[in-house]
Amino acid sequence: MKLDSTVSAVVTGGASGLGAATARALAAKGVKVAIFDLQEEKGKAIAEELGGVFCECNVTDDASVDAAFEKARAAIGQERILVNCAGTGNAIKTASRSKEDGSIKHFPLDAFNWIIQINLVGTFRCIAKSAAGMLTLDPMADGERGAIVNTASVAAEDGQIGQAAYSASKGGVVGMTLPIARDLASESIRVNTILPGIFDTPLLAGAPQNVRDALGASVLNPKRLGVPDEYAHLALCMIENGYFNGEDVRLDGGIRMGPR
Repeated sequence: MKLDSTVSAVVTGGASGLGAATARALAAKGVKVAIFDLQEEKGKAIAEELGGVFCECNVTDDASVDAAFEKARAAIGQERILVNCAGTGNAIKTASRSKEDGSIKHFPLDAFNWIIQINLVGTFRCIAKSAAGMLTLDPMADGERGAIVNTASVAAEDGQIGQAAYSASKGGVVGMTLPIARDLASESIRVNTILPGIFDTPLLAGAPQNVRDALGASVLNPKRLGVPDEYAHLALCMIENGYFNGEDVRLDGGIRMGPR
């Protein structure tokens, strides 16, 4: 897909981290960008910086997502590109015994469902609604109609202790990539997913330096945290390379996560 000012994009979770880096990379190519996020102040600042539009969006809510797409399309036109970066995580053991009093508890099911709703169902909700919009567009000169990039995690394959919900949600994103690519193939819409490793995002910003150093040292090569621009570079490759389709690609410096 040729990226220029005739193309519009939606980036969920675009107010910070991987999403913000991708929004900036797309805008640097001339693409018109809509930022979907719940962080209004940060989202508006990025949108203003890029000459795009901020759309407050809760990916777990149909009405919120519909309103965000309506606002984005009114401002910058129907998107040909969707990059799903909205997501979150938690860490709770499936069942555990208290060291203090021996009491036993299990992973609260509402907390499990919350992660699934955001990371998995929220991603699919945005894909389905964006793809339906892309179908209204004529193909570009190269025959393409649209491109979608999702964000999973290496936890989809190397889930650690306490990551049952997070790994299930990200494994679901990986698992649905090829079927969705097949669903949309006849309409010339491509779908790919990135599995990031340990990246230097706001999630890690508050961690002590020794913790950050240890995490970086655990990477095979290079021994450092990933930077959001590296994610953005791969996302743009998936969008621009017309033969990239139905793939789930780890971006992790070769790391394989241990149990903890």
